[in-house]
Amino acid sequence: MVKDCCSQELFEIAQQLMVGGVNSPVRSFKYVGGNPIYIKSGKGPYIISVEGRKFIDYVLGWGTFIFGHCDEEIKEAIKNQLENGIHFGACHPLEIEFAYLVKEAFKNIDKIRIVNSGTEAVMVALRLAKAFTGKKKIIKFAGNYHGHFDQLLIKSGSGVATFLSENSFVSIPQAGVPEEFTKDTIVIEYNDESALEKAFEQYKNEIAAVIVEPIAGNMGVVLPKNGFLKKLREITQYYQSVLIFDEVITGFRFEFGGLSNQYNPDITILGKIVGGGLPIGVVAGKKEIMDLLAPVGEVYQGGTFSANPLTLAAATTTLKKLKKSNYHYLEELSQILTEGIVTIKNKYNKKLKINKYGSMISIFFTDKEVENYQDTQNIDKLMFQKFFKFLLEKGIYLPPSPFEALFISFSHTTKEINYTIDVIEEFFIN
Repeated sequence: MVKDCCSQELFEIAQQLMVGGVNSPVRSFKYVGGNPIYIKSGKGPYIISVEGRKFIDYVLGWGTFIFGHCDEEIKEAIKNQLENGIHFGACHPLEIEFAYLVKEAFKNIDKIRIVNSGTEAVMVALRLAKAFTGKKKIIKFAGNYHGHFDQLLIKSGSGVATFLSENSFVSIPQAGVPEEFTKDTIVIEYNDESALEKAFEQYKNEIAAVIVEPIAGNMGVVLPKNGFLKKLREITQYYQSVLIFDEVITGFRFEFGGLSNQYNPDITILGKIVGGGLPIGVVAGKKEIMDLLAPVGEVYQGGTFSANPLTLAAATTTLKKLKKSNYHYLEELSQILTEGIVTIKNKYNKKLKINKYGSMISIFFTDKEVENYQDTQNIDKLMFQKFFKFLLEKGIYLPPSPFEALFISFSHTTKEINYTIDVIEEFFIN
């Protein structure tokens, strides 16, 4: 039925069968205009469309493929496990091997629970925090995304448009999310220590947890400023609240481990990279909290496909490879790309800001610093649309939204980076 169809034809068919023609809103081209491209294969830093067009990929499965597409060792691990079984619904040795690797990488982690997605991991983490503290309220930060969980689907980055109430920390929830589900969610600006202190002063002993993306990646890359993460650790300890680092994006992105090693949160959430390209979520943390989970404690969590053998075959292989990898290589490539773009920006006197942390990069068309969610509202949408479409035509695939990060993998080389810089200069010349 769909054999030999082009992307346009496939999208027309898809819209008749699936809501909006997609199975996740970020895959649509709604922000940039036009229709999505359908991909038939990927290898290394490249993806190939159904028309046979080749693109340098800076989306990388939304940060998942740190070794690029179809890494041979990871593929072989999946093939070998496929011969032994796809799913057991029972315990298997790879669970233990994976847990050892995660514990080795994070000094704040005593025990883990493997689930199927980042959203699921967040749900479990908040349930644990409430049980551990006996409190109900959660602090999250505007522009941070923690999955499509009702209590946190408020000012969630990636273009989700909601508005703060004028006289309250509480924000209007998304459509379909009853207000009673979010009445205990406190939303403040990322990097705003003053608002953080006021929230704790106002709600005192009601706050069960603070959840944060240590490096925000869902409003574009936004970095913590002036000891903000250190402040989070101090204030949560003082008020006896649980600090949750959502490292679904950042875990194993910059080092064998994550930012949790610097700030010692009570719970760390992992995903994306640790699955080796297959679905996964991980809740990990201190023993006294994690042991509240059934079957040891009374906080229930279960999952038919949790710790699926295929996923963990890919996951253990990925972590073993990362343990031996030179992360400086990713930093070097990222630095070449950002310095090249900055040189072009200065040469042509363009309104452009580059936010970067390790191999995560955002390009904002604005002349102002981008340090929180409000700052992202100042970007030039039309210019980003033109930029995206120009690069796409030249064989460079960026996230179809400025509120998503660009990623660089170990499979990228200076060849792809230099070509990207040349195309960006061509865009500004035109």
